[in-house]
Amino acid sequence: MDTNPEAAASPAYTSGLNTRREVMGDEFVDRALARTAGTESEEIQRFVTEHVWDAVWNRPGLDRRDRSLLNLAILTALRAHEELAGHVRGALNNGLTREEIVEAVIHTSGYCGAPAALSAMRVVQQQFDQS
Repeated sequence: MDTNPEAAASPAYTSGLNTRREVMGDEFVDRALARTAGTESEEIQRFVTEHVWDAVWNRPGLDRRDRSLLNLAILTALRAHEELAGHVRGALNNGLTREEIVEAVIHTSGYCGAPAALSAMRVVQQQFDQS
């Protein structure tokens, strides 16, 4: 298994990694890659970097700010808290305000239910409290 996905990087991987780092921050990305380095799980990091962070995030039509707003709602609906925490920081990096992030979570309560929104707000507040 290749323990350094950047060594033989495809153009899509390189582009996706740059986007991922710009949105999520080097520390977050480095931790994600280090957690899976040398394991079978390393391949999902490569796949997500190429197919989500490049092919999806770099499509025309929506800016990063809008994509972050969508991610907050989607991750709230899925109750994907670990991913939500990182994307709260990414949303701030992409220009969303704290008020807009809170409103996004409140808005999801009408469509995803209060339990999902309340749970998401706990994650959001933890991220706010750490920054």
